[in-house]
Amino acid sequence: MTISVGERLPSTTLIKATVNGPEQVTSDEFFAGRTVALFAVPGAFTPTCSAKHLPGYVENAASLKEKGVGEIACVSVNDAFVMGAWAKSAGADGITMLADGNGGFAEALGLTMDGSKFGMGKRSQRYSMLVKDGVVEQLNIEAPGEFSVSSAEHLLSAM
Repeated sequence: MTISVGERLPSTTLIKATVNGPEQVTSDEFFAGRTVALFAVPGAFTPTCSAKHLPGYVENAASLKEKGVGEIACVSVNDAFVMGAWAKSAGADGITMLADGNGGFAEALGLTMDGSKFGMGKRSQRYSMLVKDGVVEQLNIEAPGEFSVSSAEHLLSAM
């Protein structure tokens, strides 16, 4: 079952890509006591994710923070090393990169997709959400193959 607005995020472990290497963090710890703009992509370095999704959040980071967002985070079913390299290559210094390497977070949210026909296996659906103190305040899930409602611009317009 897919998570809904008003529900608390499930308790899972993610790996944060940091300058000092991978760092485990629970979703409870990461989202506690603050407002987070979270967006998920099917894969780091993939075309839409690299050309539009991540750059949109980099470009709109200041506007999101002006609207009360304390942290902007990107999550993907990739490992922390890939997420860190992607952030570095994209100049995404202000975005926290969260690795969901085994897809546990995506699965707990009910937001997985099957990318097997592209050789990607189980991945996260593309979405954005606004999370306040661990509770989903906004949830924008893309239709397969689409990119509009999970964009930074859409999230901003709905705030």
